[in-house]
Amino acid sequence: MVYHRIRDLREDGDFLQKELAAYLSCSQVCYSHYELGKRDIPTETLIKLAQFYNTSTDYILGLTDDPTPSVRKEKE
Repeated sequence: MVYHRIRDLREDGDFLQKELAAYLSCSQVCYSHYELGKRDIPTETLIKLAQFYNTSTDYILGLTDDPTPSVRKEKE
């Protein structure tokens, strides 16, 4: 599921794999493997992708269909 979401987000934003790879400091082949589901996405990379697309990690992971990032409430 993850790979479908990151591919769709990239295509919807008209980005190339090599652009995302550069942002994530990895090779285009490595990024391609994320999109194909051939390689697990490290937590730090998942967080960077969520920040880049202004969405939540839950959305990328397929835990929600709401792409809107959740707002954390600070503990008082």
